[in-house]
Amino acid sequence: MRFALPRLLSLAALAPFMALAGESFLAELEDLPLAPGLTELPGGLLFDSADGRIVEAQAKGEVPADQVRHFYESTLVQLGWQPVGPLQFRRDNEILKIAINEKAQPLSVHFTLTPTR
Repeated sequence: MRFALPRLLSLAALAPFMALAGESFLAELEDLPLAPGLTELPGGLLFDSADGRIVEAQAKGEVPADQVRHFYESTLVQLGWQPVGPLQFRRDNEILKIAINEKAQPLSVHFTLTPTR
C-alpha cells in the first residue's frame, strides 16, 4: 500500500492519542480510524486500479449517529481529509463517503472510497 508522506506524518501524530482512546482502523482502509463503539463487519471490498483505490467497508454499533458523525467530521480533517459535503471528504486523488443508517438496529455505517476522476 502506498502512502503520501503528509498522510503518514498526520497519522503518526494522531497514533498515540488514538491508541489511548482505544481506536482501531478499518481493515481495508488501514489509515481510516473506526469510530468508538463501532465494529467492522467482515466482507469489505478493496480494488486497486490504475486510477486509485476503490474500497467499501461497513461497520455497526450501539452508538448515537451524532457521535459517529462528529467523530469523522473532526478526526478526518486532522488526517488530511478536506470536507466537500456532508460526510464526504477528499484527500489527494480520493473521495471518501460515509453513510450512516440511523434506522438500522444497531446503527450501520457504510464507507466508500473512490478515486477522483
